[in-house]
Amino acid sequence: MSKAVIVTNAKIVTEQEVIDGGYIVLENGKIKSIGRGLPEQTDAGAETIDARGGWILPGFIDVHVHGGYGADFMDASRESLDTITKFHSGHGTTSIVATTLTGPKDQLTKVLDTVNEYMAAPMPYAQVVGVHLEGPFINVKYKGAQNPAYIVPPQKAWLEEWHAKYPGLIRQLSLAPETEGALELIAWLRQNGINAAAAHTDATYDQVIAAADAGLNQAVHTFNAMTPIHHRNPGTAGAVLTDDRIRAEIICDGHHVHPACIKLLTKAKTDDNLIMITDAMSAAGLENGIYDLGGLAVQVSGGVATLVEGNSLAGSTLTMIGALRYVTANVGVTVPQASRYMSGNPARQLGIFERTGSLEAGKHADVLLISPDLTLERIWIRGNEMKPSEG
Repeated sequence: MSKAVIVTNAKIVTEQEVIDGGYIVLENGKIKSIGRGLPEQTDAGAETIDARGGWILPGFIDVHVHGGYGADFMDASRESLDTITKFHSGHGTTSIVATTLTGPKDQLTKVLDTVNEYMAAPMPYAQVVGVHLEGPFINVKYKGAQNPAYIVPPQKAWLEEWHAKYPGLIRQLSLAPETEGALELIAWLRQNGINAAAAHTDATYDQVIAAADAGLNQAVHTFNAMTPIHHRNPGTAGAVLTDDRIRAEIICDGHHVHPACIKLLTKAKTDDNLIMITDAMSAAGLENGIYDLGGLAVQVSGGVATLVEGNSLAGSTLTMIGALRYVTANVGVTVPQASRYMSGNPARQLGIFERTGSLEAGKHADVLLISPDLTLERIWIRGNEMKPSEG
């Protein structure tokens, strides 16, 4: 960044408190200081911004997102990664986990290779911090919008090969924990620092608990593509709601999950155990029409993406700022709570909390200025300002 930035008269959301009438100083790509009132010393060349009572939040971190603005991470090209990260950065996402779909091994390897190369160079928009493999080790019964042609049982040898070739790149693997070989793979994943998530699963409550015993520590888009809760058969959803070892993802767009069930999840999980995601597909940011998702035709109408054949929900067109507005307006979640779900908790789960995910001196200047009516006004990623996309 060319000069320091000082934002004053803001509600600064930290992990400990909301500093009303606060300031934040960004300098050399980092957060220099935070406090109440005005900073004691200021750089004469700094840009000073009056927040007018708006919110200062840490940038959003999306751990489950497939694409946006016509591009998909499965395209495995630098151009697509630029398109996706630019689009989502304009909606407040400052760190992103490139999420795949169920596909053949050679295609998944190409995605890993492309993302690994992309991360090795300076990234101009939202920072890609790793890869989330969603599938192909899932249950065909709950395939949702995943292509059944490529669903296979867990292949531990694939993960060993990829982890050796791209150490630290894979941040999350989402699989059906009831499939043969899944428990062994879950244990291996956790031993190697990779989050293991239940996804597209027909697992019983007991099978999910056994998977958590083996190391399962996350659930993909809770309530969607999993066995539902019943008072005599709690299923996957019941295990996710009641086991504190499992962090729960949730899509808050008003289509995937009823607001009452989102509220139920916020009450069942501690503030540290909930992660808001977009699960956005390539159509996010585009008009209604027919799009492709992993080789399957998807109809987008009124912002809702569904398979042309079968009518299953097929990802979303959600953005993180849109999710913030939805939960605060419809679920009763406060802005500081939502910030924790969208920044602090994802950073903890990814193991990057020491450098981003909260507002603290010394961390990356991944910062959002949001007006009192939740208009996204200013975005900084590592101190570099990005232009909001809305409008």
